[in-house]
Amino acid sequence: MAGETVVLLWGLFDDELYVEFDAEKFGPYRPVSGPIPLHRYRAFKRGKADERADRIRALADQLDLPISALAGSDMHLAPPAAAMPLPHQPFDAAAHEYHFAGPIAAKLAIAADLARPLAKLAPEDRTFIDQVLAETLNRNVVLARVRDYFRSKQSGGDHAG
Repeated sequence: MAGETVVLLWGLFDDELYVEFDAEKFGPYRPVSGPIPLHRYRAFKRGKADERADRIRALADQLDLPISALAGSDMHLAPPAAAMPLPHQPFDAAAHEYHFAGPIAAKLAIAADLARPLAKLAPEDRTFIDQVLAETLNRNVVLARVRDYFRSKQSGGDHAG
């Protein structure tokens, strides 16, 4: 019946599944085990070799031995050398932040954020935006300062009330 269209006969409270193909009924087919809860999956059964490998790995970790020592290689174990400090390099998060490619790209993003063209803004507003872009092109800084500027500038006189 592979690749064929069949009808599955399985009720809400049934424990068995029947298959109907060309008006002929096949079954019953019973589940291998109980239902699987949603978003859970059955794990494959581990064999004796996998369990033995896990025990060897746990023993090697407990003794601080390399796994090659337990594998039977002809390696002579030397005492561990004095722990050398690991080199580290501080992470500069500001260097990895998004920067606008240029002032024009920044102005396009500001216009999109304000939902109005910059040409319709007052001259002092455009001057403020140019000053911010002269200082930095960091996306987060530019948009935060522009948003703060325009939020603090809003007054209730513009609204009907």
